[in-house]
Amino acid sequence: MPTLILVRHGRSTANTSGLLAGWTPGVALDERGAQQAAALPARLAALPISEIVTSPLQRCQETVQPLLDARPELRAHTEERIGEAHYGDWTGRKLAELMDEPLMEVVQTHPSSVAFPGGESMRAMQTRAAEAVREWNARVERDHGGDAVYLMCSHGDIIKSLVAEALGLHLDLFQRISVEPCSITAIRYTRMRPFLVRLGDTGDFASLAPREEPPSSDAPVGGGAGAA
Repeated sequence: MPTLILVRHGRSTANTSGLLAGWTPGVALDERGAQQAAALPARLAALPISEIVTSPLQRCQETVQPLLDARPELRAHTEERIGEAHYGDWTGRKLAELMDEPLMEVVQTHPSSVAFPGGESMRAMQTRAAEAVREWNARVERDHGGDAVYLMCSHGDIIKSLVAEALGLHLDLFQRISVEPCSITAIRYTRMRPFLVRLGDTGDFASLAPREEPPSSDAPVGGGAGAA
């Protein structure tokens, strides 16, 4: 079965503004995010990518464009099911404000029970994304062979939920996973089990350096803005 390269979109204007973007239209990459996207072709140069699949949201479309420009033989397939979580009434709100919502504590500690007000549940988010991956695995294997490599560009919570699913982790543990903007996560699927072979790889270890403010024990909803 294929190897899946999961790319989180580059840093967006919502990330740097501290907003929970969700499906808000017009959320683009910021200057740093555009630089991250521009570096993708070189980072992935050694991989024979057979298909590119992307969330319909602008920040993901912009992230894969440099890769498409570098590989004109490929085109992007838009896949709704790997789009961002539907955060409902939380969409567009400041993350700092959402920290005061009682539901946020549940998002952190028991996400499998969470349904966003006016939106979807986190279990439904994971299920739709995992179903999309299974279908694309079959399609890529049929069209390109069992050793093929393909790429999906998606969002922080989606990628974290797919990693949890591949590792057999309960969704309540997915907040222990971190994927920064434009990070690369790779899952090699086999007949018996998936293997996580890369997780949140940015090629940059600056985010591991000590910070002026101690890191929070809460996981950023939507994935966070990453290192400066």
